[in-house]
Amino acid sequence: MKKDIEIPVAKDVYVAIIREWNEEFLDKDWNAYIINSRVTPIELTMVVSKGYEGNRKTSFMRHSIGEVAAKSYKKIEVIQEDVLTLNNEFYVTYYADNKLFEKRFLFEQNSVKESNLITIPIIDKEGIYAK
Repeated sequence: MKKDIEIPVAKDVYVAIIREWNEEFLDKDWNAYIINSRVTPIELTMVVSKGYEGNRKTSFMRHSIGEVAAKSYKKIEVIQEDVLTLNNEFYVTYYADNKLFEKRFLFEQNSVKESNLITIPIIDKEGIYAK
């Protein structure tokens, strides 16, 4: 029955966009990261991302991240400046504690900008958390 189905709640896993210096291009880039602030690792991590606003859409990007150790992070993708004017959505799926977890993260359009930067723990760089 429906009452017997347990849907685990994803906690202590986040997506953040970080502003970082790119040595190759001598400019700053926006990079999306997955952050695991759990005390245990997450495994088989998959991320699907897309940008959208009305009829404007980006293609779906699929990323196999694998394992993210406890209290650590991994880079998902570089985000181009013009995509930040769209809503940017990240669906994160992972295994932990022998359960499958899924969570949707959203950066609302025009919310990723220098004036909204805060220090992101674990990465210890300036960025913005997804909602």
